[in-house]
This record gives sequence, structure tokens and C-alpha cells, in this order.
Amino acid sequence: MKNSLLVFGTKNFNNSLNEIKEYFNFPLTFYEKNDFSKSLITNASAILIESDFCNSDEIFTLINSIRGKPVLLFANQTSSDNKCNHNKKIFLPLSFRDLSNHVKNLITSVKFNQNSSIKIKEYLIDKNERKLMKGNLSLTITEREIELIEVLFNEPEPLSKIEILKKIWKYAEGVDTHTIETHIYRLRKKILDKFKDDNFIINSKTGYSV
Repeated sequence: MKNSLLVFGTKNFNNSLNEIKEYFNFPLTFYEKNDFSKSLITNASAILIESDFCNSDEIFTLINSIRGKPVLLFANQTSSDNKCNHNKKIFLPLSFRDLSNHVKNLITSVKFNQNSSIKIKEYLIDKNERKLMKGNLSLTITEREIELIEVLFNEPEPLSKIEILKKIWKYAEGVDTHTIETHIYRLRKKILDKFKDDNFIINSKTGYSV
């Protein structure tokens, strides 16, 4: 699948990237405040953010809700400090080639890390060893449980049982919402027994989240 980028920036920043977008060799989508949906984040391979764009409380909250996507923060020497979550920070100006390489290397690096481990809250999931770890404690979990945690973690909003059914079980024959409830109940009990944590998977009126 071809990489695609979602850009959060001021009008001038977006315009400057739009003028050189052909140098990226992958499509760019620019965030517009009056036309935004979760699908923009879900479908993007990486997120590009202008540092000064994080000053808005609304944008700060939105950007810090992004999960499972590599985030590249653009800054210059006069940019104000901010606490927007990001994987890598680069300073402008830089060449088209360097900019494109930064993006491609970040996507590759994050994808590699996601294939081997996931950090969630104070926990680390080792996907190769199938272990959920916190401090000196570790818990063996199944591939399905890893997939369930990963799906919940990568979504910015809680998922309903139907959405989980669609994403993980693909509406497989013989699988219904009771199956999901059973899997989540067993996983939550294992985590509670090992880590004394009853809030790793949160059940709200709108669905499940981590």
C-alpha cells in the first residue's frame, strides 16, 4: 500500500508543502478545521505536524489522541516549546530529499517497532514472546489477546462490540458479541490477577478502550 501523509499546519506551512508535494512520491492530505474525520488519521501512514500548530488546545488534544501512527514534528529555531506527542522532531529548513527521507525512515522505524513490541501506559507487549510486561512482572497472553489490545490501542475512540467483531473476527461464522465479551472478560481477569489492575481495558457506554 502506498504511503500517505496527513499534515497539521498553519496555512503558510500547508501551502509550502503543497507546492513541493510531488517530491514526496506519496500523497498528502491537509487538515482543515471544518472538514475533519477519524478516517483521515486511520488511513494515513504518518502524521506531519508544524510545531506552532500545537498551541491550540483543540489541536493539542487531537494530536495527543493519535495512536499507532508515526508522528513527525516540524520546528524552527524560534518555535515555541509544546508537549505534542511525536516520534521525531526535525528543524527547518532542510532539503526536499532530506525531508522525504526523514518521513520514509520514520514510517519504516515505527512499523518495525510495532511488529515486535507495543508500549501502552506503563506496560510493554512483546509480540514475539507473547508477553505483557510491567516492571518485573510478566504475563503470557495469546495472539488473539495481543490483537485485541492492539486494535483497541490504535483507535482514538472506544470501540463497540460490533466494531471489534468486524476488525478482529471479520464476522466469522460462529462468532458473536458474546465471544468478544468472553475474551475481554478473561483478559481483564488475567491482568487483574497478575498486575492488580482493573483499568487496563476500560468499558464505557460507547465501547471498549485501553
